[in-house]
Amino acid sequence: MTNDTPSGDRIAKTLSRAGIASRREAERMIAEGRVTVNGKTIDSPALNVTAADRITVDGKLVGEPDPPRIWLYHKPAGLVTTERDEKDRPTVFGALPEIMPRVMSIGRLDLNSEGLLLLTNDGGVKRKLELPATGWLRRYRVRINGSVSEAKLDQLRAGIVVDGIKYQPMIVTFDRQQGANAWLTVSIREGKNREIRRTMEAIGVTVNRLIRVSYGPFQLGDLKQGEVEELKQRVVRDQLGISGKPTPTRVRKPVNRPSTGKNRHR
Repeated sequence: MTNDTPSGDRIAKTLSRAGIASRREAERMIAEGRVTVNGKTIDSPALNVTAADRITVDGKLVGEPDPPRIWLYHKPAGLVTTERDEKDRPTVFGALPEIMPRVMSIGRLDLNSEGLLLLTNDGGVKRKLELPATGWLRRYRVRINGSVSEAKLDQLRAGIVVDGIKYQPMIVTFDRQQGANAWLTVSIREGKNREIRRTMEAIGVTVNRLIRVSYGPFQLGDLKQGEVEELKQRVVRDQLGISGKPTPTRVRKPVNRPSTGKNRHR
């Protein structure tokens, strides 16, 4: 193995596939001198490795990467979707059951949003499923304060520009009025930061509850708040176009919320 050998994968990608860290975090680990390859500490991620190379992180041997896995998680409101929070607020990753491997979120849900959040152990899967080009519809149940006319909703259906940001046309259905609030079903494909909240404010209403109920073919269903359910490997392979021997697994995990936003290392 040499720096100019093109075979294999970049070291940061290999660490990500092995569930050690995201690529960016792996690059930071390398810069901190925590990674060795074949007994030599490396200081640059510009290195390709193969299965024949011996890699350690913090002195621990890195094993064969796990196959791509995906979990469905019912995120409660009040958790931030980040590994670490500068305000020390509770995080999604700190709330996961202890037996979970290290995972990354596919997209995000903001602090006050709830519902379906996809988790994966594979950085490549994360990037693939986050791309707008994937075209997967994200569907939400949206409660707004007040009521809104069909003419206003037509602005969202046609696509709207807010503060210079262009939002693609949404699929919007008015479901029912419930006292001072109204419920809508909103489907989007891009998922820009706070897209539904910002566009609703632009037509004169405020979102006071936002629940994601589906992400592409994956449904929240009857998954309870705080629960995690792993998709069967057959489903993962079918959706990602991966071939291989089936190893079906479906495990539902209990709620396990911490009292702070600090996260354990996974």
